[in-house]
Amino acid sequence: MIHEVLIQRLDPDLPLPQREYPGDAGLDLRARVDVELAPGQRVLIPTGISIALPPGFVGLIHPRSGLALRTGFTLINSPGTIDAGFRGEISVIGINSDIATTVRIERGDRIAQIVIQQIPEFTLVEVSELPGSVRSEQGFGSSGGFRH
Repeated sequence: MIHEVLIQRLDPDLPLPQREYPGDAGLDLRARVDVELAPGQRVLIPTGISIALPPGFVGLIHPRSGLALRTGFTLINSPGTIDAGFRGEISVIGINSDIATTVRIERGDRIAQIVIQQIPEFTLVEVSELPGSVRSEQGFGSSGGFRH
């Protein structure tokens, strides 16, 4: 089943979000304004669009990996969450993670991507004890991927 996502263009001169390549999960979001970020600086950047997601869906805002690698620009709250009931302009909280170089974002630059996902319905059931698992209570790094 194909679901419709309603979109409102708040800036007629910017293109609508789109996938860069067929099969991509994310739709590219563009900067509505020019921004200059000093090392470590963060800023809210509007994208010029608003959407109406169907009930049971969420929009997750992710950084663009190539932009992060090239310039140090990334998103400070990644992924950002766009709930189905939100109707305001989508904006991203960008940060310059580079320690020495200023990042310049120009109006129309692709700065983030939105991935739209369906969220399953569920009910929380409070219990006095959880069932066991192979991992049990082992925490962060317990599978050997993290070293002190």
